Amino acid sequence: MTASARSFPSHWAARRLSRWPQLTRAQWGGVALLMAIAAMVLSPLASLVVIAVEGETDIWAHLVRYVLPVALAHTALLLAGVAALTASIGVGAAWLVTIYRFPGRDALAWMLPLPLAVPTYLVAYIYADLLDVAGPVQRGLRALFGSADLACFPEIRSPGGAIFVMGLVLYPYVYLSARAMFQTQSACLMEVARTLGASRWALMRHVALPLARPALAVGLSLVLLETLNDIGASEYLGVRTLTIAIFTTWLNRGSLPAAAQIACVMLVLIAGLIALERYGRRRRRFTISERRPRLISPIPLAGARAWLALAACALPVVLGFAVPAGVLLHEVVRRGLLLGFDPELARHTLTTVTLAGFGAAFAVALGLAAAVAVRLVPRPFMATALLVAGLGYAVPGTVLALGLLSPLVAIDDALNWGARALAGAGVGLVVAGSGAAVVIAYVVRFLAIATGSAQAGLARISIHVDDAARTLGARTGELVRVVHLPLLRPALAGAALLVFVDCLKELPATLLLRPLNVETLPTYIYQFATRGSFEEGALAALIIVAVGVVPLIWMTRYSEALDPARAASYRARSR
Repeated sequence: MTASARSFPSHWAARRLSRWPQLTRAQWGGVALLMAIAAMVLSPLASLVVIAVEGETDIWAHLVRYVLPVALAHTALLLAGVAALTASIGVGAAWLVTIYRFPGRDALAWMLPLPLAVPTYLVAYIYADLLDVAGPVQRGLRALFGSADLACFPEIRSPGGAIFVMGLVLYPYVYLSARAMFQTQSACLMEVARTLGASRWALMRHVALPLARPALAVGLSLVLLETLNDIGASEYLGVRTLTIAIFTTWLNRGSLPAAAQIACVMLVLIAGLIALERYGRRRRRFTISERRPRLISPIPLAGARAWLALAACALPVVLGFAVPAGVLLHEVVRRGLLLGFDPELARHTLTTVTLAGFGAAFAVALGLAAAVAVRLVPRPFMATALLVAGLGYAVPGTVLALGLLSPLVAIDDALNWGARALAGAGVGLVVAGSGAAVVIAYVVRFLAIATGSAQAGLARISIHVDDAARTLGARTGELVRVVHLPLLRPALAGAALLVFVDCLKELPATLLLRPLNVETLPTYIYQFATRGSFEEGALAALIIVAVGVVPLIWMTRYSEALDPARAASYRARSR
């Protein structure tokens, strides 16, 4: 081996390291901050693996024999059913409101995402009461047909009932992704296909859907991750998913290692879903020609077809939003919950808003810092670190809460050690025993929303603007404060609103990490549901739904405001 061959590794390392001194102090700060954010997200996952490995092997044997087969079977059935239902509703509704013109189409276009404002556990509680044996629907059918036994009536407390409930709530993820792609597809492609004799069904199957496949993969992956995160609806409807297995093993059976081992199995499943999403949009990038940005003009429908399209688009809105909201409002009025207002509910509402507000503020601040750091240091490892920082959204709240226990306790141990060294007495559970644990869980779980919004906003700001500001003597802090922040306000406001509402609805992580004797609106409703008196929490549920509607309407208006010319031309063509 020659000397040059022996020195190749050292030369390669020297070349790699020679790039680092080129970074300024601000860039080094961005690198350190992004690495710290990524470490914050990875720490609960690493802690989870450590807890699982340290568990006894006989626990794993018991799990493999008695717990995991049923949990995996129910989880797989639930994921497959929810994916099929949400894809059918989301793609079908997006296709109808984009390609065709029929009565009520403009109103339905912004009403179809409204079910996202209703948490899945609320819809499960409502439909379980409506469709149960003693519910009003079966009582009405027995009174109408004179039959005391409705054996053929579907059982709502079953995997099928859970698929129905979650599909009604989660289909907007697919609808929003599909409609965004259908709206931006060029009319030329559709016209060429129609001149070649393609029917309307063939047009959708062979042209529109393949072009929209990347967006559909993202929408379906969000649906499946939200399905995995659910705990309230699955438990109430009797579906024994992996999430329920973690919850019951940890709290009811008191076995933290066994719960961690089940959580690791879920992490493998989540990794598979992420890989499936990446595979679904591999090498798929489509753009609209800048020379002829002519978009699809709606095809008018008349007669029975128009009314069928109206019914197909209105049914998901009615079942997913109007019925739950109407039932909640009815229960509030019938039980006089506004007149006999529970003073405790005001305190729980304030607690919920405070925790969600802090979670949204910290998530948006860290998301902005992470996106700015990647802009300042456009290196591959920074993009990878940003991807890692967004992994928390893919981790269910139950798994995240389980993984956060050890890091939070370690922080408290360090604080107590320092307090004893300085003052001679410990300070107790400062982080793990307070609302700070819940806020940290919110930040880790929903940081991806903030980073995504901040990245999308920064992508609209030309890099030449940064160069011009630097030539005028602006430092990095001034560049972010004077140039970036004013231009990012709409994107950051939308991200803060979305994160706030997601924190407001979050049940699993809040249920497991909240301090003793502290309730939020979701846990307050959950306590009533476990006692079989969900109606007593109708006012709290209505507050969650009312707050959740605001960002959905804001998003619809903001998406049109981003491109007013396109929105105006689209509205003109649709008249």
